[in-house]
Amino acid sequence: MTDMRRISVLLPADVVAAIEKLTNDVPQFVAETVADRVRTETDASRVRRQLLREELDRYEEEHGAFTEEELDAARTRIHQALTGDP
Repeated sequence: MTDMRRISVLLPADVVAAIEKLTNDVPQFVAETVADRVRTETDASRVRRQLLREELDRYEEEHGAFTEEELDAARTRIHQALTGDP
């Protein structure tokens, strides 16, 4: 059996009512739905990374390898985007 951890969540009453119309096991429904969403997001991230790799490879084939200065600038922009730092 998968290791489980109990958490509490608050959901809008209308959402709970809709879930209750679909199933008698609300916790199981929520757990499966969240797990499906996590898998979907993980798969989507994997696809985005693959597409980015392909685009970067295509760019380098057309324009040559990125310089260290370009890579440093890209790292800085990525860091800023992830942290919100200016």
